[in-house]
Amino acid sequence: QLQASGGGLVQAGGSLRLSCAASGSTADYYAIGWYRQAPAKQRELVAAISTGGSLTDYGDSVKGRFTISRDNAKNTVYLQMNNLKPEDTAVYYCNRPPNWLLRRTFEYTNWGQGTQVTVSS
Repeated sequence: QLQASGGGLVQAGGSLRLSCAASGSTADYYAIGWYRQAPAKQRELVAAISTGGSLTDYGDSVKGRFTISRDNAKNTVYLQMNNLKPEDTAVYYCNRPPNWLLRRTFEYTNWGQGTQVTVSS
């Protein structure tokens, strides 16, 4: 199971670090993606990291501002979010695609609770 945490309320230009902690399995066996869904919008990929961490992928709107990383010893994947904008407001989820190639297209059936990020202007 994956548990997202670290969300909160922050002013525009501020930073937050989200954590995705894995339990019951070894996170380093899997690619992990961060996704977000804003009200009335489709869920979208924010960032993804491959099993060993050598590959990363970012949504166009967050490139240069967000950084995904992983600490396999702690079974945790992080999303460092800098220079936050009001349009980053959303519920953020982490999930595990079956393989790296499916990180953007896999249709997950279980999303968990996610963590709310609210950016005020």
